Amino acid sequence: MLAPDALADRVCLVTGGGSGLGRAFATALAAAGARVAVLGRREEALLETVAGLPSGRGLATVADVRDPAAVAAAFDAVEATFGTVTTLVNNAAGNFVAPAEEISPNGWRAVVGIVLDGTFHCSREFALRASGGGQIVNIVATYAFSGGPGNAHSAAAKAGVVNLTRSLAVEWAPRGIRVNAIAPGPVDTGGAGAKLWSTPEVRDRVLASVPAGRFATGEEIADVCTFLVSDHAAYITGDVIVADGGFGLNQLRLG
Repeated sequence: MLAPDALADRVCLVTGGGSGLGRAFATALAAAGARVAVLGRREEALLETVAGLPSGRGLATVADVRDPAAVAAAFDAVEATFGTVTTLVNNAAGNFVAPAEEISPNGWRAVVGIVLDGTFHCSREFALRASGGGQIVNIVATYAFSGGPGNAHSAAAKAGVVNLTRSLAVEWAPRGIRVNAIAPGPVDTGGAGAKLWSTPEVRDRVLASVPAGRFATGEEIADVCTFLVSDHAAYITGDVIVADGGFGLNQLRLG
């Protein structure tokens, strides 16, 4: 965890900020002194996140990241309250477990639209407005590298985000914008659990494949995020930090 004022000069926007990892990111960034806007489609959840942040340092803004005009309006709202966004966390995601042949075209478009298109729309809007550099952190997953049977739509989208991360890091480095990503392994959040290990048997199988012997907490992944946006990581760009307790490496061994 960073010092309470380490990010006092930052204006952060966290997409998918109404629950799970998004809420953990917002909480950690605010604890380090940042002003934090959370973006999502459910206002009630966003307001719950803001209620847990220090007074005056949180803002809820409703938008669908698949809609570039809505993204631009969200950035306008944040600027009107806090000033120019300096730090963007692209966390918004959608997923459901299904064999590839059972994923409908609409289901495919929904997941790819949120994960890949949404990351691009928000990153582009950020770069268009950035002055004096900034930081972007994209949230991916270890199956972006290995493939994700049962999650073909999400795995393909997140693999695209890894490539986008590296492409933008090179393009925008001369402007002082750093672009990195985090690939968490299994995290013990309500949203992920409900979708990805909906029964005790599935949960036990996943847990057994994590060499560290436990799931990550949202706070642990949030600590990686705050490090990446801080000055301690000023020379890191285009990287993907894997925080998975050895899960991804073990999948390669078991495969």
